[in-house]
Amino acid sequence: MVNDTRVIPLDGRPRVGSNIKQYIGDSRGHWEGDTLVVETTNLTNKTAVGGAPHTDRMKLTEWFTRIDPQMIDYRFRVDDPDTFMAPFTMRMTITEQPGYKMYEYSCHEGNTAVGQALSGERAYERMVDEAKAKGLPIPPRTTGMEVYSGAPVEGRQPVREIGFSR
Repeated sequence: MVNDTRVIPLDGRPRVGSNIKQYIGDSRGHWEGDTLVVETTNLTNKTAVGGAPHTDRMKLTEWFTRIDPQMIDYRFRVDDPDTFMAPFTMRMTITEQPGYKMYEYSCHEGNTAVGQALSGERAYERMVDEAKAKGLPIPPRTTGMEVYSGAPVEGRQPVREIGFSR
């Protein structure tokens, strides 16, 4: 994101000193079974998470788990007790499945994220209107996370739920 590259040591080396702060922090990774866990500290207080500023005491923990040949379950937790009332976790699926697209993060005049989001909402509203006109149930919203429901997906092996706890 934003053209930054992180080198994440996996060899257990010590962190840099706590007085050294960096925009992308000091990351260290290790494996927990088939999950790569990356913990980042030593971030500056000059960036923002989800639009909210944070302190230089923030800790970011990320989990990367391959859940099938085309998908990675990505989670991250932000822990900064000086800024947020409690740690929070976000989750998304990184996928190469046909029909799914992951767009780069960009802040420029060609960024179409808002337009794409609004066009998706308008398409859903049309589907709802059509269903109501035909007396059919309102269609469910899809989020791309259905694979975690345990329902079989045609052409794919069943996906096992992967749980994380604090």
